Amino acid sequence: MGIFATAGSKIYIGGVLDAKLVDFVIGDFSGQSWVEIGWAEAIGEFGDESSEITFDAIGQQRTQKLKGSRNAGTMAARFGVDTEDPGQIAVRAAELGPQDYAFRVDFNDANTQSGTPSQRYFVGKIMSAREVLDTSNNVVRLNASIGVNSNIVQVSPT
Repeated sequence: MGIFATAGSKIYIGGVLDAKLVDFVIGDFSGQSWVEIGWAEAIGEFGDESSEITFDAIGQQRTQKLKGSRNAGTMAARFGVDTEDPGQIAVRAAELGPQDYAFRVDFNDANTQSGTPSQRYFVGKIMSAREVLDTSNNVVRLNASIGVNSNIVQVSPT
């Protein structure tokens, strides 16, 4: 499959799922009850990036770079406010506590009409849930920061 549009992608929140010391696998997410977070305008970016460790050896006169801890990022998700949307209600509730939650992102890339799309699974904390009232010709938005605390489990489309 080639490139595809972001339009049609969806984000879901599951239940509390503690981060762990080893990478997650797809089976770790079985049994989750997924709730779509409605009115998504932007889901944001996620994926590992290594911290940079540097060392300046006097004799080499060149900085050496090493890879340190991996960080899957903090997603900046944006939604049109709907106070009755079950997913947005779950996001607001999750922001109140310190727990990690399961998340799933469905891409818009199913191979056929009856196929399933690529999916990404991970664990993260809702770090913030802020309402944004911009200028008069804008929708009121809910900006949610999701601190990703695990690897990203990738599932291919069918």
